[in-house]
Amino acid sequence: MRQPVEEAHALDILTPYPSLLLAISGGPDSVALMLLIKKWSDRPKYSIAVATVDHGLREESSREAETVGQWAQELGFTHYHLNWLEEKPTTRLQERAREARYRLLEKCAKEIGADAIVTAHHADDQAETILLRLTRGSGLTGLAGMANTRKLNKIKLLRPLLNFSKADLVKICHEAHHPYFNDPSNLNDKFTRARLRKLMPTLAEEGLTSDALRRLGQRAQRVNVALDFYANSARAQALIEQHEDKTLFSAVELERLPSEIVLRLLAQEITRLCPQFLLRLERLERLVTQLHDALLTSAPWQKTLAGCLIRINKGVVEIGRAPPRKSLSKTKSDS
Repeated sequence: MRQPVEEAHALDILTPYPSLLLAISGGPDSVALMLLIKKWSDRPKYSIAVATVDHGLREESSREAETVGQWAQELGFTHYHLNWLEEKPTTRLQERAREARYRLLEKCAKEIGADAIVTAHHADDQAETILLRLTRGSGLTGLAGMANTRKLNKIKLLRPLLNFSKADLVKICHEAHHPYFNDPSNLNDKFTRARLRKLMPTLAEEGLTSDALRRLGQRAQRVNVALDFYANSARAQALIEQHEDKTLFSAVELERLPSEIVLRLLAQEITRLCPQFLLRLERLERLVTQLHDALLTSAPWQKTLAGCLIRINKGVVEIGRAPPRKSLSKTKSDS
């Protein structure tokens, strides 16, 4: 078994944020997070609270959330019981439950003035995430897995335990003689993650271990950082103007760039201009191919994607918010 990482070093990513909200479900991972922060030497310098999201999907969820509240208070943390009261979806349940969880956590963090939300995602979660994205044909950004720090709208999301294995965290609970809950949905075959989790021992026999998946993620992240650096340099060279509602690039400059760099530039601007739309990688890839072909002809061209209108005219590639569809009668259909 891998040796646990140095606990104090793992919590270093928390130090810039004076007020923290811990997302604690009551499983061994999140209970271990509470226990680690309980004995964190810097803890007295910080305002730290705990929140449990009760999705209401199991009869015992409310009782479990109340029990987590008792544990949190015994460890010296204020506890918030957050209820998902919306009508429960019949499709994509885990995905939508996760989205609801982050919405509720972010709302709670804002209300109590927390600077960051801290979750207990660990190394095994990272490996499963990379495997899941691999099965879905993710690009390099997806294969890089979860970052230990990322922005969740206007608040930071911190994952200090990504170098801890599940076994490391269970061991922390056992050594502290602290109870925890096991969520039965983790073993439910109707969920993709549960099915992939059961495949892991078989994949490991062929060499695709959790460590191998994490190495893949680290290598993808290294390449991803390099490509982003190149994309930022290329953007500075190609940019003509940027406004609140549109961005103009030199068509000549975009034509000479590799398609991966153009893809990143377009993705950045489309997400900035229309963040409410889901930008699908395969559609963006198709649009970049079409854009490149159009750049070679120097003829006027336009397409819509994820709420944006991308067009070429007189040597300029313009990316702007698309007008309502009824006024796009002369515009080609969405890619």
